[in-house]
Amino acid sequence: MPVLAVVGANWGDEGKGKMTDALAERADFVVRFQGGRNAGHTVIHDAGKFVLHLLPSGVFQAGVTSVLGPGVALDMAAFFGELEMLRERGAPTPRVVVSDRAQVVLPYHVLLDRCEEERLGEARFGSTQAGIAPFYADKYLKIGVQTSDLAFPDRVRGRLEKALALKNALLTHVYGRAPLLVDAVLEEVLGHGPRLRPYLADTTALLREALDQDRTVLLEGQLGALRDPDHGIYPFSSSSSPLAGFAPVGAGLPARAVTRVLAVTKAYSTCVGAGPFVTEIFGREADSLRRRGGDAGEYGATTGRPRRMGWFDAVATRYGCQVQGATEAAVTGLDALSGLEKIPVCSAYEVDGRRIPRFPPTAHLEQARPVYDFLPGWTGDVSRVRSFDALPQAARGYVKALEEVIDCPIRWVSVGPHREALIQR
Repeated sequence: MPVLAVVGANWGDEGKGKMTDALAERADFVVRFQGGRNAGHTVIHDAGKFVLHLLPSGVFQAGVTSVLGPGVALDMAAFFGELEMLRERGAPTPRVVVSDRAQVVLPYHVLLDRCEEERLGEARFGSTQAGIAPFYADKYLKIGVQTSDLAFPDRVRGRLEKALALKNALLTHVYGRAPLLVDAVLEEVLGHGPRLRPYLADTTALLREALDQDRTVLLEGQLGALRDPDHGIYPFSSSSSPLAGFAPVGAGLPARAVTRVLAVTKAYSTCVGAGPFVTEIFGREADSLRRRGGDAGEYGATTGRPRRMGWFDAVATRYGCQVQGATEAAVTGLDALSGLEKIPVCSAYEVDGRRIPRFPPTAHLEQARPVYDFLPGWTGDVSRVRSFDALPQAARGYVKALEEVIDCPIRWVSVGPHREALIQR
């Protein structure tokens, strides 16, 4: 059975939602394997533009089963809110299954996330304040709550009592907040249980059966390689691994099941959140590129914040493709570069007067400066082009140059936000 992981090569916001939506047309299952509502994937459908935070981006394709795997941070209110949003806007009712081993984001996770960002002030990490770091901390402290626990109120109460002994100490002594009452938290958490129960299943068994039946599975990652807590720009990272190597773990598949890894990158660079961003541009230059990017410009799908803008970073993208184990790449946003006379591409970094071709750890990355090559631009709108050969010569040359510097075959080129604005090479 073909199992394809669609993952980000950079800081996130690369266009994974569009790629997953397009590829889901030929899939049986689309699986979110990590993260929570702290990032959004944008999909443009006949019913309009949708930003999905928890639901997999295959929900708009008929015949697809959308799966939230055991590695997902399930915010139950957000989950039901997204389903209701689809219904209200006239989208097809999706077939959705949630792992009975997934853990739930609890009310104090969100509260503690917000409190910590406030405490850090100007040193904050740029958290979306969706409770993700406290959630994963509790998961590995073994004081979390699984979805299957919700059918057993006494079990959940015991889990909450154990966790709140620690959380209330933090809230009162560190953050100066009132303590939380077990009964109030328990009522809120259990209130979602009956509504969630019909969605729960042993998704590991479901996907193993799909393997045996030669069904097609897409594994959809959140964020990108540079947000990985081990291989990314730590501590400006996410709290779960967005790497394809983690995909079978978070989905519940054997490691050998993943046969293809599609790393998605933009034709330029964007970043939401704090941390080093070597090719970042500012002022009018950044505003101009931001306005070019997409229907509504470059703004965070979850936060609404203006994305930090930069030119294509070959050093970071080559590294991202390597740690993702990419077998192929997709370049999105090529249409945004039309009309530029010349286009900068960062081919190396300069650190302490030395030119380095490799992506360094954060301590050195913060000192890095970009070394640019300049490629010729092109004129004319490419958003209606549907074959690679029909692109302007300079646009084809740009894609080929990126392919060479990232050392990964570029199989897909996106020339607009809509599903059909996609070129397969």
